[in-house]
Amino acid sequence: MNQKLVDLTHTLSSLIPTWDGNCGFTLTTHTDYKDCTLPDLFRVQSIQMNAGIGTHIDAPAHCIPDTKTIEQLTLDELVTNCIMIDISTKADENYLIIPSDVEQFEKEHGTIPADSFVIFYTGWEKHWHTKEKYINKHNFPAVDISTAKLLLERNIAGLGIDTLSADTGKNGFGVHQVILGAGKYLVENIANASILPATGSQIGVFPIKIEDGTEAPIRLVGFL
Repeated sequence: MNQKLVDLTHTLSSLIPTWDGNCGFTLTTHTDYKDCTLPDLFRVQSIQMNAGIGTHIDAPAHCIPDTKTIEQLTLDELVTNCIMIDISTKADENYLIIPSDVEQFEKEHGTIPADSFVIFYTGWEKHWHTKEKYINKHNFPAVDISTAKLLLERNIAGLGIDTLSADTGKNGFGVHQVILGAGKYLVENIANASILPATGSQIGVFPIKIEDGTEAPIRLVGFL
């Protein structure tokens, strides 16, 4: 295989930051090796969790009634070209990603191709292991609704960011409404996006395939 793989996924645990501070993640071992008879050893576990935690996807139905749920997203939508827009040098906790950020990127790299997955790398992931700072009372870099509308003009497949959300919620959830309302998807809490090139990579967005699911944890993989 000539491609380099980049894991863009945060590890799930009970300690990770989430929107309300309680991730609801519990991993329970019901049968352990010591309970078994040689040579047949097993560790049997169960998981309890909220769907929209860690590196996860929002399907259109997360906000828009009677639209696509997780299992209805196709592989053609989820495996596609990837664009990484690095705004980390200017993105503080109050930064809103505006259309000029995209336009400056396109001056350097060309127009964003249709059906691309666009990641905004803000550098906020550096706070991932400090839960209070990562949540930061919902002060973190986010996306302006006008930028979401511009990306829809480029006919993107989906939008990703390395923060809790594309919206802080202070003025509602306009980016969710616009992107999901257009039948696209959102990915939040992306890890290691700085490893990706601006253009020329591909993305694999691999959610747990949940019937009627509106959110799901994913393994997010970059292909260089």
